[in-house]
Amino acid sequence: MSDSQMEQSFAEMFEASEMEMKPDLRVGDRIKGRIIAVSEEMVYVDTGTKSDGVIEKQELLDKDGSFSLGEGDDVELFVVSTQGNQIRLARALGGEGGMEQLRQAMEEGIPVEGKIKETCKGGFRVRILDKTAFCPLSQMDRRPVDDPEALVGETTHFLVTKVEERGRNIVISRRLLLDREHAETLSRFLEQTAVGDLIQGTVSRLAPFGAFVELAPGLEGLVHVSELGWSRNVSPEDVVSMGDTVMVKLLKVDDQGKGVRLELSMKQAMEDPWVRLADEVQVGGKLTGRVTNLAPFGAFVELVPGIEGLVHVSEMSYLKRVHKPGDVVAVGDRVPVLVKSIDPQSRRIALSMRDAEGDPWEGVAERFKKGQVVQGIMEKREKFGMFVQLEPGVVGLLPGSRLERAEDESYAKAKPGDVLPVVIDVVDGEKRRISLALPGADQGEDWQSHATQESTPMGTLGEQLKKAMDQRDG
Repeated sequence: MSDSQMEQSFAEMFEASEMEMKPDLRVGDRIKGRIIAVSEEMVYVDTGTKSDGVIEKQELLDKDGSFSLGEGDDVELFVVSTQGNQIRLARALGGEGGMEQLRQAMEEGIPVEGKIKETCKGGFRVRILDKTAFCPLSQMDRRPVDDPEALVGETTHFLVTKVEERGRNIVISRRLLLDREHAETLSRFLEQTAVGDLIQGTVSRLAPFGAFVELAPGLEGLVHVSELGWSRNVSPEDVVSMGDTVMVKLLKVDDQGKGVRLELSMKQAMEDPWVRLADEVQVGGKLTGRVTNLAPFGAFVELVPGIEGLVHVSEMSYLKRVHKPGDVVAVGDRVPVLVKSIDPQSRRIALSMRDAEGDPWEGVAERFKKGQVVQGIMEKREKFGMFVQLEPGVVGLLPGSRLERAEDESYAKAKPGDVLPVVIDVVDGEKRRISLALPGADQGEDWQSHATQESTPMGTLGEQLKKAMDQRDG
């Protein structure tokens, strides 16, 4: 036998062997092949047989309309035609088809292409393989359908679940197909990803309890609201928006029997803000922060995302005694604060709202001199005397012993909010105390000289009181 004859015989045997190992494909067969070429309109696939398969490029576009596949990528498709030596592939059966093709699609789980024609009682009427089928509302999606009418006119893929009465009763399900695709996507995802891995995803929807992030087509994980970031008491809308690209950490793969849940964290994919604390916050610095939480002892204020400090109730105001933080601030308020101390080890920052606004007692001895007449606002009456506000945050005491000697009944009848003339007697800035006296009765000539210098709108009241007393003495 010549060399040429031997080569021909070997080639024939090899081809025969290939045909035995890989029989010809039939319509409806599901194949996994590798892309061997991509043209402008078509994609060519190695079917594992002597004939390559071909599929329209349009069918393999992503959801956003782009084509992301390339030579060497694997695809799973269905055989829809085997005319001549060409094998036509598709993601689903479509076009016209007889009962045999319909039953084959049901028995072998082959997707069929259908166009949603209209809504009906309990679901939708869908045109598949030139026949009308019924898809129950609960079988249209993996999630409840909020607006059924919005789906009318769409063309998508379904699985056939029932064929009865010679094709007059055909029931289909899109949800079963989505569940199958989801399971396949999840399986591939878990083969490539482990708990603790960082993954890039897209925010697909928001809920009051968190944000869902799509990690692969049709595969979502949940970022609980507590894992959206280092900030506390925020809503998902404050942190992310639909379509945002985010980095997440896979925390847990939770299989509860009803389906696998992927728990994610954006917070743990970020840098700890306390690492850069020195760049953001310094002792003595004045900042504006957001109130994140209230406690009986004070308010927590976020200075920068993820870094909070505490304003103790005693540090809330110089202007009034604060008993409850809620009387001064509410969650969400933006307030000015001064940083009093930082303890990086325990992650504690002490803040002051009152120091950020300024101490009204600072320089009080320069503003209020002995014998000076001022118009004060009566705050409250106690057994030992009357408290009078001289200016916001500065209150003096008019002792009860002096009130008893007051000849002007306006002091005895005064109510909170009434304006009264008083005289500065003793100022102790360190102890934050000012003792007051009554005009005229305690001050004599010193008061008269200061009274003539009083220029406040209520100064005329003091003059009227002096004139009345002079007339009475005369």
